Amino acid sequence: MLVVDDDPDIRELLFTALEDEGFECVPAANGQEALAAMRTFHPDVIVLDLMMPVMDGWQFVKELRAREEDIPLVLLSAARDLKVHAKTLAAAEVIEKPFDLSELLPKIARVASAA
Repeated sequence: MLVVDDDPDIRELLFTALEDEGFECVPAANGQEALAAMRTFHPDVIVLDLMMPVMDGWQFVKELRAREEDIPLVLLSAARDLKVHAKTLAAAEVIEKPFDLSELLPKIARVASAA
């Protein structure tokens, strides 16, 4: 699982919670770091924020699709019109910030089990 979010607290929370659930996780602070991490790590699912510095979520997905990577996306964002963005980006799941961890983990697990 690749967790891509510029907020270090959210990144750490998700990393720890997902590892506790038995998922292998790699954190990244932006799309550029995520693409670099994918040189050595192939995630089953990507948990992705949209609004980030350096390389935002939209650009990351564009780069990902250019590589013909078909990895399920879970969008985790406070972006307006998140459901519209989810459809545009073909996301498997959408979670709005702020989120409840007890609701978020089962959604991510469902996407991971279908991957």
